[in-house]
Amino acid sequence: MAKKIERHDLMTLEEYAQKRSEFRQKALAHKRSRMLAIGPNATLFFEDRLTIQYQVQEMLRIEKLFEPKDIEDELAAYNPLIPDGHNWKATFMLEFEDEQERRAQLRQLVGIESKIWAQIGENDKIFAIANEDLERSTDEKTSAVHFLRFELSDKDIADLKSGASLAFGIAHPNYNAIVAPVPETLKQQLMKDLNAG
Repeated sequence: MAKKIERHDLMTLEEYAQKRSEFRQKALAHKRSRMLAIGPNATLFFEDRLTIQYQVQEMLRIEKLFEPKDIEDELAAYNPLIPDGHNWKATFMLEFEDEQERRAQLRQLVGIESKIWAQIGENDKIFAIANEDLERSTDEKTSAVHFLRFELSDKDIADLKSGASLAFGIAHPNYNAIVAPVPETLKQQLMKDLNAG
């Protein structure tokens, strides 16, 4: 299980400026290995301690934050996005290149964030819990970005560790797509997010 990030885990702004290029390369490669496209316009980016540490370091850099209280505020905002051993946490993005098409599609896809599921073997589908920090949709349109949590049972975790298949999908009337099984490299990454047992 990943530990939460604490202030002493972070580089100072000066240190980060020196090491950013190398750290950024490592973090982005890691992020790519934890990404899953579901259909042509939807992508899940599974977060973990490294992806979140990169986000925090980048926010501190952009905002030029170095006061202890400001750093603690960033950590309080981002630490909840690190999986806690019984779940996966992901940033879900809807991407449409054309601005007009994007607006039209976001109106068509209201509620999509609660229609995203994971399935381990033949177990029940695990529907994502969306946007626990704040509401990102209205009755008229959904947001292009959502934060999701997939909460796994002990049986789900045990079955996955015993070799059960893993699938993800979206069951929305205007967007239906399944990835089954997910690539083995991603499955291995996601298994690292879960408690042993």
